[in-house]
Amino acid sequence: MEIQSFVLKKALEAKEGARAIANISSGQKNDALIKMAEALVKKSGELQAANRKDIASAKNKGLSKAMIDRLTLTEKGIAEMAQGLVEIAGLPDPVGEITKMRIRPNGMMVGKMRVPIGVIGIIYESRPNVTADATGLCLKAGNAVVLRGGSEAIHSNKAIVKILRDTAKAHGIPQGAITFIDTPDREAVMEMLKLEGTIDLIIPRGGEGLIRAVTENSRIPVLKHYKGVCHVFVDRDANIKMAEDICFNAKLQRPGTCNAMETMLVDEKIAKKFLPGMINRFRNEGVKLKGCQRTRRLDKKLSEARDEDFYTEYIDKILNIKIVKDIDDAMDHIAKYGSAHSDAIVTDDYSKSMRFLREVDSSAVFVNASTRLNDGFQFGLGAEMGISTDKIHARGPMGLEELTCTKFIVLGNGQIRT
Repeated sequence: MEIQSFVLKKALEAKEGARAIANISSGQKNDALIKMAEALVKKSGELQAANRKDIASAKNKGLSKAMIDRLTLTEKGIAEMAQGLVEIAGLPDPVGEITKMRIRPNGMMVGKMRVPIGVIGIIYESRPNVTADATGLCLKAGNAVVLRGGSEAIHSNKAIVKILRDTAKAHGIPQGAITFIDTPDREAVMEMLKLEGTIDLIIPRGGEGLIRAVTENSRIPVLKHYKGVCHVFVDRDANIKMAEDICFNAKLQRPGTCNAMETMLVDEKIAKKFLPGMINRFRNEGVKLKGCQRTRRLDKKLSEARDEDFYTEYIDKILNIKIVKDIDDAMDHIAKYGSAHSDAIVTDDYSKSMRFLREVDSSAVFVNASTRLNDGFQFGLGAEMGISTDKIHARGPMGLEELTCTKFIVLGNGQIRT
């Protein structure tokens, strides 16, 4: 079957599944999600065996350590993937929620009802856990999902989807609600992006190149973030120990993620006190450090941070350091070089913390906390679909509510327009 017909067939199956799952009860969806979680744990060995094929192939192709890290499925990772489904099952179901009911002068009642979006296409790279996270979130929000993972994770994704589909079917979920484009052919992505009217929303997850390609070629609305150039600003009124711990966590807790710190900004009034110890702490962990001219005067071993470096999402053990005059200088830097993803200030000054919250225009802004906390689990949303830096429909971690939309509902008793 040619690729165009193959992808269309899959999408039409999903559209049929979307109609059915939109009307399934919360209890039935929750039961299916819990059983799917149990099945993933039970078949952990099968998943890891499939994953080893992908890892071996990735190493042969010379993929980066960061990519292989995102690709790897450990027993702990599988347990976390399953726990994500359990947590989604425990969250309130947004479908059917009625809000803003009000009575008009003619006596009719007007309000909004939260409803599924329909068919959501997920295009993603590397991380096999996205397969389960995306499926769980879409199903709980009453949507069908069309999954198209990267070729580097084809064996892992096939194994996960088979478990999820088989379990879902056994618990009354239509199989079309979980649809997988199981071909590594890149043309499949381009065909997906043409299916306006069949697929209602596209969410790409991966590198900047993938997201730009999807956005430029899609006829379907896209929710996205291009990259995560995240900052932590250490203010002159910061608690030094707190600042050290937050910056260390923001860079190294998992450097290959979109919410990891890429540039550390330090107030000039605290730089000589804060930077020597912080630099040594990073250096001891193998971080490649790049500094502005003022920072390099404090430590001549630092590489030079060029202008283009401040725009770069490293997703690796590489960090820019810049000394700034004050909070205004820091916010100017973030506005120029940032990607509106995750930015933090460390300070004990209340007025400056409030200014930072108001004036930094990012999907999540933190006071005295690590940027690594910009995450659906951490925000109490359950597993997230991704982090949107768009300003329309959804911004920040996309949980259940962000995977629904609303429609107006009108309750009358014979009203007509005159």
